Amino acid sequence: MIVDAHCHVWPDAIARQVLAQRPVGLDSVHDGTLDGLRRTMDAAGIDMALTLAVANTGKTVARTNEFIGRVDRSRFVPFGTVHPDLTVDQNLAALHENGVVGVKLHTLFQSVAFADERTREILTALAEHDIPVLAHVGSGGEAQQNERGAPRSLNAMMHAIPDLRLIAAHYGGYEVLDEAEKWSVGINVHLETSWPPSMGVLEPDRVRSIIRRHGADRVVYGSDWPMTDPASEIAAIRALGLEPDEEAGILGDNLVRLLRLDMPTGS
Repeated sequence: MIVDAHCHVWPDAIARQVLAQRPVGLDSVHDGTLDGLRRTMDAAGIDMALTLAVANTGKTVARTNEFIGRVDRSRFVPFGTVHPDLTVDQNLAALHENGVVGVKLHTLFQSVAFADERTREILTALAEHDIPVLAHVGSGGEAQQNERGAPRSLNAMMHAIPDLRLIAAHYGGYEVLDEAEKWSVGINVHLETSWPPSMGVLEPDRVRSIIRRHGADRVVYGSDWPMTDPASEIAAIRALGLEPDEEAGILGDNLVRLLRLDMPTGS
């Protein structure tokens, strides 16, 4: 069983436009649509995927959650969006009204920061409602954007909101793995494995060390689709030489347990 924790999707009408404007200097490998993701999953042998939708402004939160709430639940797990321009109650309503399972928090593309009290107020409410969060952690943008998602700020935030079910993307520190090892590894989060353009560029010995220091049962596979090819990312995990139970956990079992997913029969 394989579950991809990190797949960005957009409505067909805007997917190409959004990907063309992404400022992080990475070229997309796939098209960013739900049909495109389904085809990718079928080719790579992926059973289910978290589909992530992010609103850059408060005024687009409602329609973003409406879009993601309509995904096919037999293959996709909808992770929607919140924004500090809205009240806590408005954010929660936009999630609940659309049956959204969790939240993607993107410190590069949203005006959210782990150290910001408005962000923490929303995340405290999500913890109280037992809504899981997948957050971009680390760099990938300009200095101000990078600071919003700094691993040290993640560490402080998790101490302040210890009940939050949080998945820290990119091993807890994209492009700043030294900081991730200091501030993210070993804290009360699940680490996620994506590292565009591929986690295959990371030193395998270092990745194995991070996984085992953090606990292999608290690491989950994610591709960051459409910016990477999931089949290549799965192959990179399998090439680490982990124990069979560690590998199976990372590729799917850990995420199923964390999110309490009801997997389709036969997966």
